[in-house]
Amino acid sequence: VYLWVCTAQIEVIPCKICGDKSSGVHYGVITCEGCKGFFRRSQSSSVQYSCSRQSNCPIDRASRNRCQSCRLKKCVAQGMSRDAVKFGRMSKRQRDTLFAEVERHRQQQRLQASQVEPQPLPAYRPSKEPRGRSPHLIQPLAPTYSYTLDQELPNCPPEAHPYLGCATGEAQATALAYRNSQRGGDSKELCASIVRSYRETSQYRVEEIHALRWKIFSREEIHAYQSKSVDEMWQHCAVRLTDAVQYVVEFAKRIPGFRQLGQNDQIALLKSGSMEVVLVRMSRMFNTENSTVFFDGKFAGTELFKSLACGDFIAAVFDFAHSLCALRLTEQQVALFSALVLINADRPCLEERDRVLRVRKDVELALSHILHRDNLDSLLNKLYQKVSMLKSLCALHIEKLRWFRQLYPLTVHSLFPPLYKELFGSDTDIQAMATL
Repeated sequence: VYLWVCTAQIEVIPCKICGDKSSGVHYGVITCEGCKGFFRRSQSSSVQYSCSRQSNCPIDRASRNRCQSCRLKKCVAQGMSRDAVKFGRMSKRQRDTLFAEVERHRQQQRLQASQVEPQPLPAYRPSKEPRGRSPHLIQPLAPTYSYTLDQELPNCPPEAHPYLGCATGEAQATALAYRNSQRGGDSKELCASIVRSYRETSQYRVEEIHALRWKIFSREEIHAYQSKSVDEMWQHCAVRLTDAVQYVVEFAKRIPGFRQLGQNDQIALLKSGSMEVVLVRMSRMFNTENSTVFFDGKFAGTELFKSLACGDFIAAVFDFAHSLCALRLTEQQVALFSALVLINADRPCLEERDRVLRVRKDVELALSHILHRDNLDSLLNKLYQKVSMLKSLCALHIEKLRWFRQLYPLTVHSLFPPLYKELFGSDTDIQAMATL
């Protein structure tokens, strides 16, 4: 049964070597037919490969045939071996891990299919500036809601940014939950809506992370990361961070009350708060037993990030994860805390701070409701202390980014993801966030 199900679904996971469409588990690793055949041919005793560069050639679908030595090196690093067992003989733990990865890719595909194709966030427009059409904005959308909301929280304008676009049904559900919480004074529905939104926009489920806790980078793999140049590793981490931020953006859109804020304020909250929410979510993927975090499919310690050349920042991030894990928050508590971190009326550049504050207070009440129900009222003050730590961490991130951009301006300009640059990369945004 395992064999039949996974063979049918395995193609959702791309080849671990070059990223092409996979065809199954070959020599112990999910690969495409091309890399499968290459590895088989490489096992001949008469075959010897050498790299004419520095043995760190990129291997992807387009470049996989340019350097056979580096391609074979990556095959071995990913775990390919002639002695690897067949899928049907895998241990239960290995099969469970594979199933978890299949499900994660399917979830990512569903999430991506529900989103508009990502485009950069527009630069923030001060309130005195005319609201002209930004080149980054898509065509105006029809009004999202078919009914009238409370006067003090009018509908968001029809001009909508791609990242802030939301399906009509989702928008109505979150708006209705927010309106009901306003009228009834009962936080239960608001809690349920935020928790549901959090679960629907999590990159990984708790059970998936738990199944992968044993999967740790080998010494050879750690050395490969440490051998990357500073700019190469920064670019790699910027891509990974941007992936995580996109889930945070989707989460924000589904928080009741967020979509009723002005578009500029939605963008301002995301620019200043998305990194903080990513750090909160990261704590779910942190293993306190060996001080490792889930990264690129395995658990890694601080040494993996050595080539970033910002050891103090990495150490601070790991320390924060440790301290947040020590609170033993439930998934519901993490969901409400994430919303609280994002909806912050003290953020710079807000145009209608009072409206943000009203939404913030409702989220605070919802979090207090959850903690009171769980007999953990004293936990609220500890969580507010974590908010201060998050601000310090994000200020340090901006400081490191400023240092990196001075050394590698072309890398930031040409190779960093557009969303990362829009959130963290402009001079104006760096100055604003550094004052948080």
